[in-house]
Parts: sequence; C-alpha cells; structure tokens
Amino acid sequence: MNRRNMQRILDTLKEMFPDAHCELTHANPFELTIAVLLSAQATDKKVNEVTENLFDKYKTPMDYLAVPLEELEQDIRHIGLYRSKAKNIQKLCRTLIDEHDGQVPETYEELVKLAGVGRKTANVVVSNAFGVPKIAVDTHVERVSKRLGICRWKDSVLEVEKTLMKKIPEPEWTETHHRLIFFGRYHCKAQNPACEVCPLQDLCREGKKRLRKMGIVPQTAEMES
Repeated sequence: MNRRNMQRILDTLKEMFPDAHCELTHANPFELTIAVLLSAQATDKKVNEVTENLFDKYKTPMDYLAVPLEELEQDIRHIGLYRSKAKNIQKLCRTLIDEHDGQVPETYEELVKLAGVGRKTANVVVSNAFGVPKIAVDTHVERVSKRLGICRWKDSVLEVEKTLMKKIPEPEWTETHHRLIFFGRYHCKAQNPACEVCPLQDLCREGKKRLRKMGIVPQTAEMES
C-alpha cells in the first residue's frame, strides 16, 4: 500500500471516529489490567457488565487473594474461560505483591511476565494507563488491516503489529489502534460489514467481493506507486 492510500485510511478513521477510546471501564492501571485479561474471547460489553460488581468487591491485589479461587470463579463466571482467568488473576496479584509492591509495572517487558498477560494485553495497558504509544492487535484490528490491504491475509498477529507500526507515525499509534477497533466493531463488522456505504470500499478486498455478490460494481482504488 502506498503512502497516499495509507494516509487516506488514517484520515478517514479520524473523521469517522475522532473520539475513539478504550471502552473497558476502569479507574486505574490495576483495574485496566484485570479488565483486559478478562476480555480475551469476550466482548468489552460483557466484561464491563462483570467488572461493575467485581471492581466494587476487589480494590487491591490482596483482595483477590483473600478469597478462595472458587469464589473468584463465581464472580466472573459469565466470562468465557472464567476458570483459567480466575487462576491467572490470583497468580498475577501474587506477583504484583511479591515483586512490584502491589503496583502494576509500567513497562511492557515486566507486564508480559505476569500470568495471563500477553502481548496484546501489555500493549493496551502500557498505552492506555501509562501513555506510551503502542498498537495492540485484537480481532478487529487484524480483520480491518487485512481487509484494507494494509497487511497480508497470511500475516500473523505479530506481523500485523509490526506492519502497522511501520506504516503509521509513532505518535498516532495509540489513537489509530482505538480507531481501527471502532471501525471494526461498529462499521466493518466480521459478518455484516457496511460495504455499500463504506468510504474505503475501493481499498477493501473483502468489500469488493461482497459488493460484486450484491450486483454492485465497486470503485477502483488508486494504483500503487
């Protein structure tokens, strides 16, 4: 993809979703870390429903360790993979207490050492809690990046992240991450994307296919330079 088309995508995302943000409800880095951990294979809406009561009951890492594992499991039972997530939450909290004075570490390198915290979770926490520019690749970011031709269909999640970091100016990483999520969540949905009214349909691989099936001749994207 050439620079002009990439800039057009960035400008369009900004115009469509100027106020895109993290939709996981949280009041501090610790709550954000727990929320993102819970969000694996779960919607932000469902996570927020669960954490509304969870964050009232548990305020500190010690609070999560003060109850039996089975009680924590029941508190998050409406979230997918709740048993393994409950175990990871307690392991994470133990590490925070033993190694970080009960505080969430501010670096990516330390975050990924915590139980249940992978690359995506660490990037979300570092960028949203500590203001470090990062691009976290979730299912929306990956889908949109591939449909628009920013990345290759066969690219791994890590390859998608590296490509986006290369093609997007670093100061815009975090805000673009949120805008890609909003674009994928509310416009370019997995099953029912709004291709017929999409301002980027001429750049979209999936959109062109869908429009042809609907009997609509898609626009032609600008040729690569």
